Amino acid sequence: MMILKLNTSRYISKYQPTYYLGAMDIIYFFDLLGTLVFAISGVLAAVEKRFDLVGALILGFVTAVGGGTLRDMMIGQTPVGWMNDLNYLVIIVLALPLCYFFKKNILKLRRSLFLFDTIGIALFTILGLQKTLGLGLSPIIAVLMGVVSAVFGGVIRDVLSNEVPLIFRKEIYATACFAGGVVFLIGEQISQGHPVNIFVSIALVIIIRYLSVRYKWAISFNPLN
Repeated sequence: MMILKLNTSRYISKYQPTYYLGAMDIIYFFDLLGTLVFAISGVLAAVEKRFDLVGALILGFVTAVGGGTLRDMMIGQTPVGWMNDLNYLVIIVLALPLCYFFKKNILKLRRSLFLFDTIGIALFTILGLQKTLGLGLSPIIAVLMGVVSAVFGGVIRDVLSNEVPLIFRKEIYATACFAGGVVFLIGEQISQGHPVNIFVSIALVIIIRYLSVRYKWAISFNPLN
């Protein structure tokens, strides 16, 4: 398969993306915004379960950076990503007062939160994939690590709050991330390092996720016997 022959050598060591500076600024902004939305979802889950302040902070924290932390530990990248940029910690802590003072307003913005959450998982997928490619690992592993980055914060949140994780239900979630990761690899085969690759891949994740929720698409597993 051509996809498996992706030349990872240009990603190895100090990987410097060739994307334009403006594009990277936009990506960083939405990365922080996605982190905030993930943290808010964790804090709201803690409020629903009547956790205390520490419990709310922990749930918000693991939801926001749990996937990226797990990915970095699996690929041997330490200190993990958020430890090198304190903006992520500030964003996570900010979720607490936002939920405390504006809980009703936030709940009214569920559609907006869904959009930002979807943008967040799309970004986390591609950024996690890129980081793994930067270590010279297999493209298949890179896609899997991208999915881990995007969804496992939510898995940890749901487990800690005693809920069945979203990716284990019928709703299409991780599948959208996987599709976006595969399209990114194909784009890199055609034109490696082009900024369009990342935006097309992110757009695909958003479109699949949106349509799956709107039209109630599901991937069921029903054994024949």
